[in-house]
Amino acid sequence: MKYNFHQLLLKSVLPLCVMFLVCSSFTTSDDEVEQQRKYNYFFLEATRLKIQNNLAEAFDLYKHCLNIIPDAPSALYEIAQFYFMLNQVRAGEDALVKAVSIEPDNYWYSQALASVYQQQGKMEKAAQLLEEMVRRFPDKQEPFFGLLDIYNRTQNYEKMVSTIDSLEYRLGKSEQLTMEKSRIYMLMGNNKKAFDEIEGLVKEYPLDMRYLNMLGDAYMQNDEMKKAYATYQKVLSIEPKNPQALYALAAYYEKTGQPELYDAQIDTLLLNDNLDVTIKTTLMRQLIGRIQQQENADTLRIIRLFEGIMEQDKEDDVEIPVLYTQYLISRGMQEETIPVLEHILRLEPAHTQARMTLLGQALRKQDMEMVVRVCEPGIEVNPDVVEFYFYLGLAHYQLEHWDEALSVFQKALEVAPKTTSKDKELIADFYHMIGDIYHSKDENEKAYHAYDSALQNNPDNLGVLNNYAYYLSLQKTDLDKAEEMSYKTVKAEPDNSTYLDTYAWILFEKENYVQARIYIDMALQNGGEESDVIIEHAGDIYFYSGDTDKAIEYWQQAQEMGSESKTLERKIKEKKYIAE
Repeated sequence: MKYNFHQLLLKSVLPLCVMFLVCSSFTTSDDEVEQQRKYNYFFLEATRLKIQNNLAEAFDLYKHCLNIIPDAPSALYEIAQFYFMLNQVRAGEDALVKAVSIEPDNYWYSQALASVYQQQGKMEKAAQLLEEMVRRFPDKQEPFFGLLDIYNRTQNYEKMVSTIDSLEYRLGKSEQLTMEKSRIYMLMGNNKKAFDEIEGLVKEYPLDMRYLNMLGDAYMQNDEMKKAYATYQKVLSIEPKNPQALYALAAYYEKTGQPELYDAQIDTLLLNDNLDVTIKTTLMRQLIGRIQQQENADTLRIIRLFEGIMEQDKEDDVEIPVLYTQYLISRGMQEETIPVLEHILRLEPAHTQARMTLLGQALRKQDMEMVVRVCEPGIEVNPDVVEFYFYLGLAHYQLEHWDEALSVFQKALEVAPKTTSKDKELIADFYHMIGDIYHSKDENEKAYHAYDSALQNNPDNLGVLNNYAYYLSLQKTDLDKAEEMSYKTVKAEPDNSTYLDTYAWILFEKENYVQARIYIDMALQNGGEESDVIIEHAGDIYFYSGDTDKAIEYWQQAQEMGSESKTLERKIKEKKYIAE
């Protein structure tokens, strides 16, 4: 076994002045005085070197000290530490034994030797030394606790009890010592004495219900069920809302096979405003788990309890409402989570998880006004959460609040991280939406500049490529660039009717009607027949492909679908294509 030299050194620090006084008390002649002077000098020098971590030199000097005074206990103590460090356990132990025998009244020498005995597993020797220390140093508590540890390991319960009695005589009764003594009596099979110990605490502190509850727990652990029940009832007669007694009574009902009383007691306990919220949360988790295993899960009972706890809870704690939200989601009750999540955010506005969950509910309902209400304070309390900017801007965009949306997205670009490829993709999305907003405001140059910035961050952003290309085609400018961008989207998603329509329209504007007809047909085959815009485009392209009847049919179909095209009615009436 290797000893930790530094730990032993820290445990056993003896004041130098005591060492010197002890040594000098044996000096009488001039030679002895000189010898003591030399010893003191080299001992101090060795200690200085040890502090500076010059251990080899310090070791040599401590050995030199023993050459000067072979029986100097201070040098023996120090040299022992070096032997342990060098794994010379026998030599270290011998040096400590000698130091203790020379100076038995030095507490630190005895304490170090007792620790060595315990580390070596020499429990009998350790116990003998600690018992001697208890007699010599009655004001020190460590030897008592050292003895308790040894007696516990060796299951010498009688001596454990007598040691605790000695401690109580010196320190007075305490909860820790009494409970330990009661535990020992239980191990010894002497339940009466075990109960007597706790009853002693009850008598000494009659107003402290903790001890009565402890007594009830001790009775129940030992199947003294009637006494346990009577004890808990006594507590509740004094303190009707005592949470420990209510909890213990629930355990009593469960142990005695009374499920209805157990359920009622748990409900009472959960609605007790004196019960710590962490315990309530644990109980609710256990109750949910138990009820969900039943064939007919009592969801209404769980909801009633959650509502009651939230109504009575005086603390600004979100543990219970968070658990309630999780439960409702697990039961598919999405709508019911909304007031609970709002309650959480009133208590803790910076609770990001709750706000994100509430945001998810708003998006699920497509309630853009609600998205705004959720995200605006979210940005204030969590300004680094980019998602709040994203969805707030998107909500304003959907509501056609162009300036508000633009402001949000521009702020988002200031806070968004810019290191990873994912970050760049997000930045591209922000520029994409900024571009769409500028286009909605008829500020096309600013829109194109934003799209260019988006593509610099993510050249493969298909939404940007499509919109950029389509808006260029509407202006009939830079059609080659538009065709190149649009073809990239079609190649990436050949079944996307929107991308196919854009590409067909660009080809139409470039007067490539044969190719345009191929791609508009593909758009119609992939869901485009549900879009009045694509249907109208199909009519325009078919007209220039020479099929006027089919063109009119498509135009009429677009009109029936509610198209808002300014030229559609004239196209049908005049039976020809009219540009907007």
